[in-house]
Amino acid sequence: MSPVIGWDVGGAHLKRAVLGADGRLQAVAIAPCALWQGLDRLEAAIAGLPPAPAAPSFVTMTGELVDLWPDRATGVAALGAALAQRLGAGTLFYAGPAGFVGADRLGAHAGDIASANWHATASALARLLPAGLLADMGSTTTDLVLFADGAVRAMAYADADRLVAGELVYTGIARTPVMALSPALPFRGAWVPLMAEHFATTADVYRLLEELPEGADLHPAADGGAKTEEASARRLLRMVGRDLEPGGLEEAGVLAAAACEAQFGLLTRGLGRVLAASGLPDDAPLVGAGVGRGLMARLAVRAGRPFRDAGTLLADGSDDGRGLAGAAADCAPAVAVARLGRALT
Repeated sequence: MSPVIGWDVGGAHLKRAVLGADGRLQAVAIAPCALWQGLDRLEAAIAGLPPAPAAPSFVTMTGELVDLWPDRATGVAALGAALAQRLGAGTLFYAGPAGFVGADRLGAHAGDIASANWHATASALARLLPAGLLADMGSTTTDLVLFADGAVRAMAYADADRLVAGELVYTGIARTPVMALSPALPFRGAWVPLMAEHFATTADVYRLLEELPEGADLHPAADGGAKTEEASARRLLRMVGRDLEPGGLEEAGVLAAAACEAQFGLLTRGLGRVLAASGLPDDAPLVGAGVGRGLMARLAVRAGRPFRDAGTLLADGSDDGRGLAGAAADCAPAVAVARLGRALT
């Protein structure tokens, strides 16, 4: 058997996983890819990754959502064509329940291919556990997906329907604007409305709380400034109309804790909606993935469920002390689509 490569092409990051000829995970890599700035960013991101063996490529994507294109179908077609040219005509694209399709069928399956990376991860996990709930928190979004009896049991598929069902919670650990977390936050004994400005992001929140995972914040800060505790405090305090004054770091930390709790409320409500309709056994675990999976572990505690790390499952004994389990969790869809593609070879 030959090596295979799995790709997760997002609107902000490019992720790649390499499985060796023995089926074991060999390498995982991630690169920033500001796709909204142009398709050339994809080529630059691919070129900037470490070398990998020539191997069949299997792709899942969410990058079609960026406003570079007028609609998702156009984005799927453009990304698919670019990837097939760059990775080889034999590149296959993950289309959810329709399986993998070639570049010549992108138009017919655009709706299946668009933003299906969550389905790939849940499908791979469904082959490893009897039942569970995938909780994948990335830099931008969180997916809450049921799986059982070898299949994905999601209530919805398209993003518009997943938002309604609570299975897609549009909040992440790094890129979410703080103004999207809550209309107001407690500050100096009062509920203060947040300024509707892109002054700060959740990366600032978790940096101040010393909970920002390494490698989670690969894009410029909201103001293009430094990624230090002081700079994050200054950005966050602007959300309530304040400047960073002497001794203000502690006050900014309290505000960050309130912002974290507001985000946790969004996640808890989404999880509650999904679990209420699930019929999932009480002992079925919440399986955490993404750079924000530490927060997903806390969500499992709140839900009274056991927690499993997706990286340990998806790396499948391939870690060997190289840190691959952590990387596999950070880039779960890329590893998952590689594993699913491997089953075809």
